[in-house]
Amino acid sequence: MTGAHHAMTTPILSARDVRKSYGRGANRFDALKGVSLDVLEGESIAIIGKSGSGKSTLMHVLALLDQPTDGTIELAGEDTRSLSGAALNRARNQTFGFVFQQFFLTPNASVLENVMLPLKIAGVGRAERRRRALAVLEQLELADKAKNKAVSLSGGQKQRSVIARALVNRPRVIFADEPTGNLDTATGAVVEDILFDLNREHGITLIIVTHDEELASRCDRRVHIRDGLIVDIVERAPDAERAATAEERAA
Repeated sequence: MTGAHHAMTTPILSARDVRKSYGRGANRFDALKGVSLDVLEGESIAIIGKSGSGKSTLMHVLALLDQPTDGTIELAGEDTRSLSGAALNRARNQTFGFVFQQFFLTPNASVLENVMLPLKIAGVGRAERRRRALAVLEQLELADKAKNKAVSLSGGQKQRSVIARALVNRPRVIFADEPTGNLDTATGAVVEDILFDLNREHGITLIIVTHDEELASRCDRRVHIRDGLIVDIVERAPDAERAATAEERAA
């Protein structure tokens, strides 16, 4: 089996009958009740559900930020249960980028320092960190803000800085949790376009948790989750197919 072919057939992430419970006894809450999902390299996937549906828990488990109570998460075919703490951190830091509401920027550090942080964790030397961080800021049209303190940025600039920080490690997967949640419509659209551009142009796998149907509809697949279970997976029709059906309707 060739490498390229193998990459296509082995999902980048695979959840196998994943369960996650919090608390014990009468206080036990089952956030995930047996979820199986394959995420293919290079696809964009939206995880949709109401508050408390288990969508954020699923993302945290897929992102190796949280361990399932039962079931397995495989990363590129490898059972992540076999990874020790340090190896798990390394796998997460090398493979994933995060655009999360709760992964805030350090307000009094410069944009550049914020973006360099994952590289610092990865042990990349200072000159190389700087070079790579500036390159990503350039890509996201933030190079002129490199020296500014994060606290002085607008909402959209902050979110672009968070994307820059997520990208600096050249991740294979970007996890985005309500990436446009705090933004006005125009700024949200810019952030969305950046994410889908990274997916299309650079083949980065995109996993988005959202309750925004419009954002979700741009993804290749929409995974609907309710009460800790996947209730529906909707594939997006390819553009050509959608155009054809529109023409047929016109005819």
